[in-house]
Amino acid sequence: MKKTASTPAKIRHREFGAFLRSRRERLDPAGVGLPQGFRRRTPGLRREEVALLAGVGTTWYTWLEQGRDVRPSAEVLSALAGALRLDAAERRHIYVLNDRSPPDEPQAAGPERVDASLQRMLESLDRQPAYILGRRWDVLAWNHAASIVFGDYSKLKGDERNIMHMVFANEGHRRLLVDWDQIASASLAMFRADSARYAGDPEFERLIGNLKQASPAFRKWWPKYEVHQPLSGRKRLQHPIGGRMVFEYTSLAVGDPPNMRFVVFTPVDEERTAAKLSSLLRSRKTDSKRAAGKSDRTAEVPTPAR
Repeated sequence: MKKTASTPAKIRHREFGAFLRSRRERLDPAGVGLPQGFRRRTPGLRREEVALLAGVGTTWYTWLEQGRDVRPSAEVLSALAGALRLDAAERRHIYVLNDRSPPDEPQAAGPERVDASLQRMLESLDRQPAYILGRRWDVLAWNHAASIVFGDYSKLKGDERNIMHMVFANEGHRRLLVDWDQIASASLAMFRADSARYAGDPEFERLIGNLKQASPAFRKWWPKYEVHQPLSGRKRLQHPIGGRMVFEYTSLAVGDPPNMRFVVFTPVDEERTAAKLSSLLRSRKTDSKRAAGKSDRTAEVPTPAR
């Protein structure tokens, strides 16, 4: 007999069915409010019990576990996720297996923290300026090269350390950006797309209100409702010491859930950017050593006897 080839859809159906069964078998009846009963020959819940908890028919649920060509709706997937006590990753998994978009995760609130592993990765990029942005585009962490190129973020407080504030309300940063009009309009469109997940958040609303007051350009462009996805591209800078520099930049979603962005700037050959960056890094290192040496010599001066 000729064996029928499995299509990707059939494979996903079988994977989905096996996943449902594995999660059903790990549950304890008492843990979901069902009586233990007698004569349970297999671990976990029975199929009819899962069907009851999810509000679907037993036969239909059985077809799902058997990997039949059944396409559950998003509402049914949500009900199954609740019945089987799935966590966030497991919920996303069953939506993906059924070729449906996972529902939006609840958005985190409160202080944001950069994990130690991300911080180490950031600091390891000694020839690439890089920083990590929070959900509101606040600069949460940065490396030494970023301070050399973009300025010392540690001197900025509150909204001053926000990328949108720096682009639209920081004249020094604006002078750094050669193609300010293009970068500012694209940044606003990307920020608007990101901020949609946090519509109504008081901190976002306050930032947007302040930017409308501080920047005529922001006030003019915000009502246009332009939205863009995060892009990779080139950014031309006019550094006050290094002169014209050109970087390729890439933005990567990080964290769990991925509410942060890891932004990396790679120097290109144009305008001898890599050589200029190396020179700036060496100069700052030399200045730091001189400052440290001067401090040590000052500390060693004996106090005159009286």
